[in-house]
Amino acid sequence: MKLRTRLHLVVTGLTALFVILLVTSQMIATRARVREDIEGSHAVASQFLGRLVHIYWNFGGPQVVLGFLEQLGHVRSNDITLRDTSGRVIYRSPPSTYKAGRHAPAWFAHLLAPGIPRYTFRMPGGLQLVIRAEVSPAIIDGWDAITRLLALAVLLLIAANGVAFWIIERALAPFPVIVDGLERLKRGELAFRLPAFVGVEAEAIGAAFNRMARAIEDSVAAQRKAREAQARLEERQEMARLVEQRLEEERRLIAHELHDEFGQSVTAIRSLAQAIATRSGEPSIQEAARLISNEAARLYDAMHGLIPRLSPVTLDTMGLAGTLESLVGDLQKRHASVTLSLRHEVRVELGPSVALAAYRFAQEGLINALRHAHASRIEVELCADAHRIVMTVKDDGTGLTGEWARPGHFGLRGLKDRIEHLGGRFAVGNREQGGMVLEADIPLEAPEST
Repeated sequence: MKLRTRLHLVVTGLTALFVILLVTSQMIATRARVREDIEGSHAVASQFLGRLVHIYWNFGGPQVVLGFLEQLGHVRSNDITLRDTSGRVIYRSPPSTYKAGRHAPAWFAHLLAPGIPRYTFRMPGGLQLVIRAEVSPAIIDGWDAITRLLALAVLLLIAANGVAFWIIERALAPFPVIVDGLERLKRGELAFRLPAFVGVEAEAIGAAFNRMARAIEDSVAAQRKAREAQARLEERQEMARLVEQRLEEERRLIAHELHDEFGQSVTAIRSLAQAIATRSGEPSIQEAARLISNEAARLYDAMHGLIPRLSPVTLDTMGLAGTLESLVGDLQKRHASVTLSLRHEVRVELGPSVALAAYRFAQEGLINALRHAHASRIEVELCADAHRIVMTVKDDGTGLTGEWARPGHFGLRGLKDRIEHLGGRFAVGNREQGGMVLEADIPLEAPEST
């Protein structure tokens, strides 16, 4: 059932109840008034007429009494009857002319009529004077009063309901507009706004609806921008991964070229210089040959130090453990004052992406600790089983600053992205006893999306 119908029924019911109570109250008051009027007037009229009849009887007998009654005629609210000794009616008062021919409904007369009193006066000679109360005029008056009140109540009911219906229709008029607005929002018309409504409540609802629509529109716009930004970020991350892959490929190619071609050339130059120094008898030529040989040896050592930084060419042949041992050994030679330690336990064969990520993790941790932390001891731990590989780099240096996460610092940030791209977890922080710790945990059963 609609709200409009329910409100109409409530107003109609309350108004009808008020009319019923009003009519009932009026009927109760009319019944009491009729009873009081009939009993009071009948008692007075009976006593008065009874005494007059006795006086007239004593004065002139039956004929005088009969003449008196005929001259008296009708007495309001009383029916006068004179009977002889055999019960025959000698005289009956004429009927009332008040609202003659009209009668109240029987149920109404029965409801309002009190017990009809009557008085009987016995005259000398056996005559009886019967005075009986006549209630019909009072009941007709009551019926007319109730009828007028009921007609007025019906008019009041119609007027009140008409006014109530008009007010309800006016008050509920905004609701279809609000429902239509909600449907339009549901269809995606987020720019729709409700017009200004008349009434405090309707105006408040309209304002709240418009605020809600504006908030939804702003939220959807923000979500759309966020999705677009996320899509752009994913595209850039994908591009960054592609660039990183190409860089790794280029580094691998350059490292192989340096190791195979450039390394052989430098070795050949050194061999030729040593041969010239051995065969030549001139001191100046021998000294120049030795200088060439020493410079070639220095260039060879620098090249071997550069190759692991470009790409670990031994990762395919020696594996992750051997490559890390070679990396730690080379760094230990260059930084003799720093104690480097490596503990590893690799029980499974790692894929190329995971192996390279583990190598870059250890390399980045070692280089950062050596360059920036001023550490005296660096520990690298590596443990891999069938499910995951866990790596840790610890040092006793100056600790971590907040600059590592700022734009422009790509070392640890790039390492974090690389590990998270493999579905792993990367953490960096300071140790309680001083220094910094890097941790990485990469699952070896990566999800398909990875």
